[in-house]
Amino acid sequence: MLLRLIRRSYAAVRPLSTEASTTVKSTRSGGGSSITTSLEGGTSTATSTRGRDTLGRRLLSLIYAKRSAVIAIRKWKEEGHPVRKYELNRIVRELRRHKRFKHALEVCEWMRVQDDIELLSGDYAVHLDLIAKVRGMNSAEKFFEDLPDKLKVQTTCTALLHTYVQHKDTAKAESLMEKMSECGFLKYPLPYNHMLTLYISQGQLEKVPGLIKELKKNTSPDIVTYNLELAVFASQNNVEAAEKAFLELKKAKLDPDWITFSTLTNIYIKGSLQDKAKSTLREMEKRISRKGRTAYASLISLHTNLQSKDEVFRIWKEMKSLFRKVNDTEYSCIISSLLKLDEFGEAMNLYTEWEAGSVTKDTRIANLILAAYINRSEMENAVDFHNRMAEKGITPSCTTWKLLTRGYLKQKEMDKVVEFFKKTVTSVSKWDPDAKMVQEMFHVVEEQGDIQMAEQLLVTLRHAKYVNTEIYNALLRTYVNAGKMPMIVTERMKKDNVEMDEETRKLIGITSKMTVTEVPNGVA
Repeated sequence: MLLRLIRRSYAAVRPLSTEASTTVKSTRSGGGSSITTSLEGGTSTATSTRGRDTLGRRLLSLIYAKRSAVIAIRKWKEEGHPVRKYELNRIVRELRRHKRFKHALEVCEWMRVQDDIELLSGDYAVHLDLIAKVRGMNSAEKFFEDLPDKLKVQTTCTALLHTYVQHKDTAKAESLMEKMSECGFLKYPLPYNHMLTLYISQGQLEKVPGLIKELKKNTSPDIVTYNLELAVFASQNNVEAAEKAFLELKKAKLDPDWITFSTLTNIYIKGSLQDKAKSTLREMEKRISRKGRTAYASLISLHTNLQSKDEVFRIWKEMKSLFRKVNDTEYSCIISSLLKLDEFGEAMNLYTEWEAGSVTKDTRIANLILAAYINRSEMENAVDFHNRMAEKGITPSCTTWKLLTRGYLKQKEMDKVVEFFKKTVTSVSKWDPDAKMVQEMFHVVEEQGDIQMAEQLLVTLRHAKYVNTEIYNALLRTYVNAGKMPMIVTERMKKDNVEMDEETRKLIGITSKMTVTEVPNGVA
């Protein structure tokens, strides 16, 4: 939840300025609608009727990364059209909004080599940010180092800081903040907001109060600062501190946004303050608009936490009326919300709707239904649904295999558990160990005295580079329960660089008096 709150707050941070603006408006004519993107030098309108030719339209039509923005600009000039800096700035901003970073970078690089285009520090800040996104942090650092000293100013330094934050490089970010302080570049809240985001995302909450104190000494917090601070209080379930911060931002004559009220609502829900939660939720809804689309999913989640089924259905209906197409994130939100509200039938209906129109085949959405079947102990339905996923071309993920592993584990069908656990481990380049699940698997094989399954689990865990003393002890306890003596266990532990403890030695001593078994296949 904390990371989700951070992402919402951080999305509101505008790290850079292209000294350009883009206007997006919705128009309705008859039964249709269109989105009009205003770009200097022409208007690009995404309708069924082609608009007039503009440079912006040409560059935005370069959907594939291999196509060159520079070639498109050159061709535009060769045809006798003028190319203006403010027009290119707006196009860059629009490309960034659509996450078309490579083409945006190509436009910036083209502008940089034009003798008749004078670039300002803000332009270089945008350029640096795009280099970081396309080529990585080291290339962005090199770009900054190569800038003349007169361009190493507040905007470019903040862009570099933003890069360090995105790459979670705390040491470099803190070092740069010190240099910015020495140069007098910390006279506005944006750099502090970047650092707050970094500390919160890294769990270094102890650094937050001191940083906010320093911010207030040098400048004034903005609404993003307060939203980040509220996110911290939400993680700490600190209602009193949150309300104090909210009063402070009102006193500072700042306008709270939907994120502010979303965070407050979450705090009140966790504090079982239902009336206050409902009040802030109403305030949140007043502040959302079609432009702030992500707010609707947040509304649905918060109403779900308040067990307000009718409100969940109302917001969903409103979303579908506002937006031509519901995206995967929104389907995921509504389906998971309905499952939490024990509305499995409605969730399944919406899944079927998503499945029929989806081009992404996002496994995460299918996994929600699969998990629901498994949580309901409907393993037969879970298997049927898994087969349905395959028929619809939805590729299983590590989570899919893990869910099936857990489902069979609940039923103690260890042959199936081992089969799907192997798929879980091998479906990713590096498996993130689930110690609890491993413990539960060995607990069952211990109970059953199934040395064959225990050995197969050990082989799978060795493949995942997750073998330790407790796993070997679990293996030995399984042999004890089976009344068998394992072969070359000491040599195997040595090969796996696993140390014995007191329990290991005791178990080896017990099994040494039992019937000898053959060396299982694949253990060497």
